[in-house]
Amino acid sequence: MTTRDPQAPRLARLAGLIADETRAACLLALLDGRAWTAGELARHAGVAASTLSEHLGKLVAGGLLTEERQGRHRYVRLADARVAQLVEDLVAQVAPGTAQRPRNLRESSAGSAMARGRTCYDHLAGRLGIAVTDALTARGLLRQDTGFALTDAGLGWFDSAGISLDRASRRPLARACLDWTERRPHLAGVAGAALCRHALDAGWCVRIGSERAVKVSPSGQRALHELLGIDQATLR
Repeated sequence: MTTRDPQAPRLARLAGLIADETRAACLLALLDGRAWTAGELARHAGVAASTLSEHLGKLVAGGLLTEERQGRHRYVRLADARVAQLVEDLVAQVAPGTAQRPRNLRESSAGSAMARGRTCYDHLAGRLGIAVTDALTARGLLRQDTGFALTDAGLGWFDSAGISLDRASRRPLARACLDWTERRPHLAGVAGAALCRHALDAGWCVRIGSERAVKVSPSGQRALHELLGIDQATLR
């Protein structure tokens, strides 16, 4: 007689939390790294506020989301970077051919913007994220041959660019995250988060629309070309 793995019930509960279209839509929206109100998520998911509240309760109880209240507003966000990684990794397993075709020009434009550049929780993804990752690698600042790792030159590059790295963090300094549109890994971890935060704070990248899409500003195009040699035309 075999003994059931004690982790099996926990894994089943976790899978059950995600295996609902409304809850999945909420998790995907929260990959932008920001806190959303329950009302915003309800409109995004296309469900009633009362229905969404029940779903959020399950996600919070299951440890996938955290919540806080400010006045009459209830805000939720992903619990931590591990949850974001789980969601993004699952999305990457969805074959491109199974994606639903855009129903109109607006959906098509939004999809194109997301593929061009977006945030993946707290780091850059899409063609923008891949371009930055490739440039770091080509310049010997990032190694990919034995897993993602910043080189000594890479650590120096972050310092010289004025991008501080939290080396005391429990998160890996550099981590590969499989990009679900490019089907290749982009830079995540402490370094990926720091670079994304700096890009947004410095105005190199700006958020567009209500999704996770970002675009590179003219100043960002110049900065990334000067710092990493990325062709400005590829960033537009």
